Amino acid sequence: MPTRYPSPIRPGRSTKVFRSPDKALQHIKEIYDRNVTYLRRRFDDFCNKEGLPTERSTAHYPYILFKTKTYPSVDRRLSYGFVTQPGVYSTTVTRPDIFDHYFKEQLTLLCENHSDAKLEIGVSDVPIPLHFALGEDFYLEGELSSAKLDALPLLFDLPDLSMMDDKIANGIYLLDGGEGADVQPLSLFTAPRVDVSLQRLKHYTGTSSEHFQNFVIYTNYQFYIDEFIRNGMRLMSYTEEKELAKQRSEYVAFVEPGNKITHNANLPGGMSKDGFPRIEGGTMSRIPQMPAYHLKRANGSGITMINIGVGPSNAKNITDHVAVLRPHAWLMLGHCAGLRNSQRLGDYVLAHAYIREDAILDDDLPLHVPLPALSEIQLALASAMSEVTGLDDYEFKRIMRTGTVASINDRNWELRDQKELMWHFSQSRAIALDMESATIAANGFRFRVPYGTLLCVSDKPLHGQLKLPGMADEFYRERVDQHLKIGLLAMEKLRAMGKERLHSRKLRSFTEVAFQ
Repeated sequence: MPTRYPSPIRPGRSTKVFRSPDKALQHIKEIYDRNVTYLRRRFDDFCNKEGLPTERSTAHYPYILFKTKTYPSVDRRLSYGFVTQPGVYSTTVTRPDIFDHYFKEQLTLLCENHSDAKLEIGVSDVPIPLHFALGEDFYLEGELSSAKLDALPLLFDLPDLSMMDDKIANGIYLLDGGEGADVQPLSLFTAPRVDVSLQRLKHYTGTSSEHFQNFVIYTNYQFYIDEFIRNGMRLMSYTEEKELAKQRSEYVAFVEPGNKITHNANLPGGMSKDGFPRIEGGTMSRIPQMPAYHLKRANGSGITMINIGVGPSNAKNITDHVAVLRPHAWLMLGHCAGLRNSQRLGDYVLAHAYIREDAILDDDLPLHVPLPALSEIQLALASAMSEVTGLDDYEFKRIMRTGTVASINDRNWELRDQKELMWHFSQSRAIALDMESATIAANGFRFRVPYGTLLCVSDKPLHGQLKLPGMADEFYRERVDQHLKIGLLAMEKLRAMGKERLHSRKLRSFTEVAFQ
């Protein structure tokens, strides 16, 4: 059922109106920093002073309000940076320390595309939960007594799930109907929704949100991560070859779980006294559930790779949270079961369509909604494969098929009735099966993040080639390196396209938010 979109405006609070995106962003930072600092000081007093405070401590998120009486004057090829009709639009915002470039770009586009643009910045009616004000590295309950833990909800605002749903992204919100009823959403995510995902990203991946890059690769095997680490360390190492050093210097650091940062030895300050890349931090004593690794560029346009493990639940979980960072593209690189007898182990599958039998997103994105193949992603993957394999055009068909990928939620699907499976796959024309790709594509569609899938055939259960230890080891050794090279090169090609071209109008709805 559609739910209400509450206006974040708080009547009576002081606001300022700007025409300059830079000045508007500066005021957002001032509000956020002031309010978070207040909450931290009050919590410090709460922890260190005898007795309990007598007054409740509350601070609120900043908000952006955008008003226009004009229709946009915009290049119709663009998919974001404007509102479709005159009106009042608003959103709460958080963490300007990591979203500053993003906010500046979105506000600049609004001002450029609407001649009468006004940016009102103020303090919203949405409280900042204490957990979020303390940051990703603080464990709030760690040293509190039982008495203070009991008093915490009475003295501070705690996370409220009613403020963190995905009704805007799902397109099922209604206007509030009360104060500020004419105010429509400006972005897909409210500030509390962003904050909870930033916290969970740190929990699941072992790295802080500041390290995540705009191009994300998901995989379901550690072998790919091992090769990604080797590649990242190679790029960080010093070389005396000027051209090679220039190429490596496009990436400034490599980050591992625990926020272990290996700096690029080819850049100023990146080399240690012993001639190796300078390292900050240390590795984690325990690997997180879905470890993330980041090959960083200075402007955030590098590559993040995450081992999401097996299954659609993991795939939905991590993409739910990565989406708030507004990446420019994400890809699934992993293994699959080949369903056709003509396929061989090690062949590639480029997904053009998906069968969603994961049962994890049905309530958020109905099954009747198609997931379109995005030409920019498909062309980048095909071009990268051509360069890496040395094959082109008709020769592609020797090692790669395009077609439908089925994603299911049962790892032991092979144990079902074989006739039933054959009929099912024959009717759908599916050529491969896995457990994550359709989920990642569906959440890409839902959150307006360009998506794609390139899989490698690791077994053919319907044809007697099961995934067994000996067969798997040989397959992994032969294909992982090449598969990852294709994915990394595809990401470089997507980056070269530019985000204006990459973000597709196919993913935008009728009444779309302005922010990318």
